[in-house]
Amino acid sequence: MSLGFGLLSAQLRPGERSWARAYDDTIEIAQAAERLGFGSVWTTEHHFVDDGYMPSLAVVSAAIAAATSRIDIGTGVILAPLHDPLRLAEDAATVQLLSNNRFILGLGLGWADFEFAAFDADITRRGKAMEEILDILPRAWSGEVFTHEGDVYRYPTLAVRPTPDEPIPVVVGGSAEPAIRRAARLANGIFSNASVDGFLGQVTWARDELQVSGRSEADFRWLHYAILHPADDPDSGWEELQSHAWQMSWKYSDMKRSSTRPGPPPEPPPLTADREEAIRTRAVITGPGDYLVERLLEIKETAGVPVEFVARSYHPTMPRSQQLEVMERLAEEVLPFV
Repeated sequence: MSLGFGLLSAQLRPGERSWARAYDDTIEIAQAAERLGFGSVWTTEHHFVDDGYMPSLAVVSAAIAAATSRIDIGTGVILAPLHDPLRLAEDAATVQLLSNNRFILGLGLGWADFEFAAFDADITRRGKAMEEILDILPRAWSGEVFTHEGDVYRYPTLAVRPTPDEPIPVVVGGSAEPAIRRAARLANGIFSNASVDGFLGQVTWARDELQVSGRSEADFRWLHYAILHPADDPDSGWEELQSHAWQMSWKYSDMKRSSTRPGPPPEPPPLTADREEAIRTRAVITGPGDYLVERLLEIKETAGVPVEFVARSYHPTMPRSQQLEVMERLAEEVLPFV
C-alpha cells in the first residue's frame, strides 16, 4: 500500500447546516484521492457531535466503494465496543464484497464517556470487549457455525453471512501498551498516530508480543498517520494550516459539550501560544516535499519495519480548492518516494 489519505469525517463548518454538502464532499475527496494515486482513503468515527462528525463508517465505506474502483478503503477507526460484534461482522463483510476486497477494518477502543453512556456500553470493560471482538470477527467471517460465551458478549450457536471472498485485514488503533500487544496477538496490524518516539515504543511492544505469540512479523502491518502539509517552508506551511489544525484539535475537547448544544457548530476559541506549540510540534509535519519524505523515511528506517503512512491531511474547514491543492502536492512530492 502506498501513501494513504484521510481522515474523512463529514464535519460541518462553523455556522453551517448542510449535512448533504459534508457527505458529498466526502465522496468527492475519496474519488480525488483515487484519481491522484493514493493507495487508500480513511474515515473516522464519533457520535452526537454538533458538527456531525461521521458516525456510520460502514455506510460511508460502501458509498466510497460504489464511487471508486481501485483505492483501498479503511476505517480509522470504528469504535468497536460501541458496536454489536455480529452486526459489525455483517457490515464489514458486506463492504468487503461491495468493494471487491478493498476494505481495511480499523478498530479502536473509544474514550468518550458520553458515547459509551448513550449506547449503554461499559467504558470500564472496553479492553475486554475489544479482546472478545477480535476473537469473534474471524470466526464470524469464516462462514462456519460457532458459539461465543464470553464475559462481555454471549451468542448462541450460529453462522454469520455473508462471508467475504477474501480475509478482511483488521488493524487496531491505540497508544497504550495493552492495546498494542492485543493487536499483535489478535489483529493484522496497528494504526498509530503516536509521536515518533511513541511509535518506536509501540513497534517494540508489538514485535515482542508477536514473538511471544508465535506470529510472523511478515504478516503484520505497521500504519502511522500524521498531518502532512506540503509548503515552501515550515513557517509558511504552519501559517496556512494553523486555523484548520486548531479546529481539528479543539473539536476533540468540545465533543461532550457539543452533544447537548443546540444550533450549528460554533467557531473555536482563540488559539493560545502554548496550545499552538503543542499542536505544531506533536501532530504536524509541514515543509517542502523532500523534507516530508525525509521525515517519513527516517521514521521507517528507525522503526526497522515496513511502515505504511497515511496523511491525515483532510480538513473540513479548508476551502475545496486549497484542499485539492494539498492533495495534489502530496501526490506529486511525497507519494512516489515513501
